[in-house]
Amino acid sequence: MLQLGWFSLKLLLKGKLFRDPVYFLRQTTIASGVGTLILVLLAQLEIPLCIPITASSIITGGMMPFLLKDFRMK
Repeated sequence: MLQLGWFSLKLLLKGKLFRDPVYFLRQTTIASGVGTLILVLLAQLEIPLCIPITASSIITGGMMPFLLKDFRMK
C-alpha cells in the first residue's frame, strides 16, 4: 500500500500522473469552493459547529464523483 502511494506521489511530482491536470484542478476547485461556501453559510446559524462541518463535508464528498466522472489518469 505504501509502495503504491509512493509511486503515485513520484508520478505526480514528475507531472505524469494526470492526462489533463487543469481539468482535475478546476473540478477540485469547484467542489472545494462550494463546500467552503456551504460551511460559511451554515456556520452563521446558531447551531453547533460540528453540524456545518459534517454537512459541508458530506455534500463536497458527494459532488466529487459527479465532477470527476470524466477524469482519466495516464
